[in-house]
Amino acid sequence: MNPDPPPSRILLIRPSALGDVCRTVPVLVSLHQAYPEAMIDWVVQEDFLPAIEGHPALHQAIVFPRKTFGRWWRNPRIARDLLRWFISVRRTRYDLVLDCQGLGRSGLISFITGARHRVCLRSAREFAWLGSNDRVPAPNLPHTVDQMMALIVHLGLEPVYDLKLFALLEHQTWWSECRRQSDFGDQPYVVVAPTSRWPSKRWPIERFEIMINQLPSRGYRHIVLIGAPGEESQATTLHAECDHARGYIHNLIGKTSIGQTMAILEHADLVVANDSAPLHMAVGFDRPCVGLFGPTDPARVGPYGRPETVVRSERPEPNLANHYKDSRLGDSLMRLIEVDDVLTQIDKELSNHKRATARHDPLVEESSS
Repeated sequence: MNPDPPPSRILLIRPSALGDVCRTVPVLVSLHQAYPEAMIDWVVQEDFLPAIEGHPALHQAIVFPRKTFGRWWRNPRIARDLLRWFISVRRTRYDLVLDCQGLGRSGLISFITGARHRVCLRSAREFAWLGSNDRVPAPNLPHTVDQMMALIVHLGLEPVYDLKLFALLEHQTWWSECRRQSDFGDQPYVVVAPTSRWPSKRWPIERFEIMINQLPSRGYRHIVLIGAPGEESQATTLHAECDHARGYIHNLIGKTSIGQTMAILEHADLVVANDSAPLHMAVGFDRPCVGLFGPTDPARVGPYGRPETVVRSERPEPNLANHYKDSRLGDSLMRLIEVDDVLTQIDKELSNHKRATARHDPLVEESSS
């Protein structure tokens, strides 16, 4: 019997969330290395398209307008548009589908494709496993990246743990112009992402203020604040209270698209963030970073391959499971993180980055030889 031919049309399903989309890039890279001639598409929520659209391994992103399609049952026109979307996906006749989301809608998309080989983890929720015909036992590994890469290993492919992201030229050009207009040009800058959708993930804003006021003494006078639209009010005092005589605060919270945020992060000298997508983008651009974690487990959702960059609160009750969506939690766990702990980690990251840069600098190597 002849072995099955290698797939020529592959679909990767990971619509959301933004941090998870960034963490799924190694699956795309692994598939591209194994099947360099294959067309690899990716179903992604429209809001998060900029995170992957510039990746050279991607053939095309298939936009899933979740907000619009979520109203299909109330509007016949939207229901027809959703049906057309499903038909267009099925017409591509994919050979291989990987459901990396493992939720109800991703399982439905996988099933609708009609692909002869549809893979997901057996632990997929909301009966998503019904959409696949190849259900992989979940590995005994905590991190979401390792769990997704179990699909690659199951297929007999070599896993490539490459999380590199690519900012589009238009966004890079925009950021260069912003820096020119703000009169800090090529000077080093620190990106701070102090906001979060969930109160339980927010380090107290007054502690961000103290931390930021210590950065100019470390050689960083320019601080760029980033955050999602709707989160502006979380940092109003941060911009007002920081010491402007010692540094320059560029408040871009709620003012940038995802693509523009990527361009900002791409050349940052340091990124300090709560458990949020900018932290994973910093990893994707190989930037020094410090992640602040409270109720969420960095072993599962932390910056991949960088456990040493995490500052996590010491829980008063280690055996108590606190879910970040529980409103009763507030910022109680994040308040256990002290400013000195964050500054110590910042100094370690900057020192490590300088040593790593020196090792790869030919001028430094030449002078030391």
